Amino acid sequence: MPRIDRRSLLAGAAATATLAATARARAADPVYQPDFSLKGKSVLITGCSSGFGRLAAELLAQQGAKVFATMRGIPRPEAIGLMEVMAKDKLDIHIIGIDVTSDESCLYGVQVAEQINGGPIDVLVNNAGIGITSPVEVQDMDATRLIFETNVFGPHRMARAVLPGMRKKGAGQIIQISSQLGRVITPWSGHYSATKFALEAMSEQLAYELVPHNIDVSIIEPGGYPTKVWVNRNAYSAALKERAAAIHTAGYPQQVARMGMEDGSGRSNDPMDVAKAISGLIAQAPGTRPLRLPVSPGNKPQIPINEVTARVQSEWLGNSPVVGPLIRAVHDS
Repeated sequence: MPRIDRRSLLAGAAATATLAATARARAADPVYQPDFSLKGKSVLITGCSSGFGRLAAELLAQQGAKVFATMRGIPRPEAIGLMEVMAKDKLDIHIIGIDVTSDESCLYGVQVAEQINGGPIDVLVNNAGIGITSPVEVQDMDATRLIFETNVFGPHRMARAVLPGMRKKGAGQIIQISSQLGRVITPWSGHYSATKFALEAMSEQLAYELVPHNIDVSIIEPGGYPTKVWVNRNAYSAALKERAAAIHTAGYPQQVARMGMEDGSGRSNDPMDVAKAISGLIAQAPGTRPLRLPVSPGNKPQIPINEVTARVQSEWLGNSPVVGPLIRAVHDS
């Protein structure tokens, strides 16, 4: 079906809210174009030490983008490895230390990137995230604060840091890396779903509020991929198990025994799928990008949930004279 530019909706173009919202939720994935040039685009990606972030940094730079690959704890071997790739392939990659759990680090890192770029960043990819696996009762406040600081407050900090520049420029794009578990829930996964649900809600609200500023927000929802997230998750989960109080662990002996023992086995999907999805979203025309993009060659259980929520938002608020144009702009495009 033909796409409707969301900006034209703000000028008063009418659309059938329910049908358009459902169609939008089912829209085909943005197509990865290996020959598409991202020359002239600046992209800041968090969490580039490994996994989706590292792959996206290299891929987008190979397509001509100026990439600001950020990670915490610099200097570190992963940064040196990326620098070697950058030099070998002559890629326009700048490595910046950013700890997304720190207000000061996020602000300073974005300022450095904007100074190098000579202006506002075009695209922010909020990729940094962690998992801590256990029954919810076993999640102490240290673990709870850490995962929310990283998965929710981190993207919020980064968005606040880049948005003044994007708004001044009158254009921009934010891509949030969520998860299938940002829409569906499995037992014993700690607060991972809680943080990704929060990220999804925050991102959808941002998408509405940024329509007048010509800034697109998209949420990528990957399925299970064999990345280093399992190594980090095991470390966090094992540390939690070691300090957990028996009064809480006693109720879940089998689940607690597995804490820190996950290996990501059975996951053979190619993590490059997510890097290509990021590239496809950047290549897509502004105002036509999907709000949510499930990425997985296998089952995508969140699709019907995405369809229902898009329809409900459109039916509930789509005809509002105040927020209706914003809702329709995101769901009818």
